[in-house]
Amino acid sequence: MGLMQEFKEFAVKGNVIDMAVGVIIGGAFGKIVASAVEDIVMPPLGLLLGGVDFSDLAVQLKAAVGDKPAVMLRWGKFFQMLIDFTIMAFAVFMMVRAMNKLKKAPPPEPAAPPAPTKDQVLLEEIRDLLKKRAEV
Repeated sequence: MGLMQEFKEFAVKGNVIDMAVGVIIGGAFGKIVASAVEDIVMPPLGLLLGGVDFSDLAVQLKAAVGDKPAVMLRWGKFFQMLIDFTIMAFAVFMMVRAMNKLKKAPPPEPAAPPAPTKDQVLLEEIRDLLKKRAEV
């Protein structure tokens, strides 16, 4: 099989196309979640905490010297990214959960035949003895 033919079979497999669609939708979904957190969740949370804008919260580690900017530890941005991640992870979890519910459950495996009862075992033994007796 030629290299191009092998590549063509790989590229048109359903899994590869599904993954590409997932990446594209995931990128767009990430922007939606980032906007939801930045524009909807964080303002009320900042208001509850006294009008704080989390993205501006930082600790100055070293002051600006001349044309060199100050060295800042921007923990507010990090906190906002944690909230972004948590909301996105929860939304993806809910989507996967919903998709799993939509999938058909696999058919149940056939149950193993029940073990024979004592009476059945005894009857089988009697049958086998009668067969032996009839043969003699």
